[in-house]
Amino acid sequence: MRIGLFLLVVPGLLLMLVFFQEHTAVTACVESGGSYDYLESLCDSERSHPFVPMLIRRPLLVNGSLLLCCAGLLMTLVALYRRR
Repeated sequence: MRIGLFLLVVPGLLLMLVFFQEHTAVTACVESGGSYDYLESLCDSERSHPFVPMLIRRPLLVNGSLLLCCAGLLMTLVALYRRR
């Protein structure tokens, strides 16, 4: 059950950590008058760059986190069901 809870919580938290670190960089870039290049993870003050979703840029991170969270949920439910 502990492993299931760990897998249910930790991958989502790590994904949120990566997202908010990037969000902080994007916010700082835009506030300084630049445009954030999502593919290069750089602030560009000369050109405008389109938004590229994290799922496109880091599919393994996003899909892997979701898969681990689902596996953790299933493991936790099985552990709770077997206790009865």
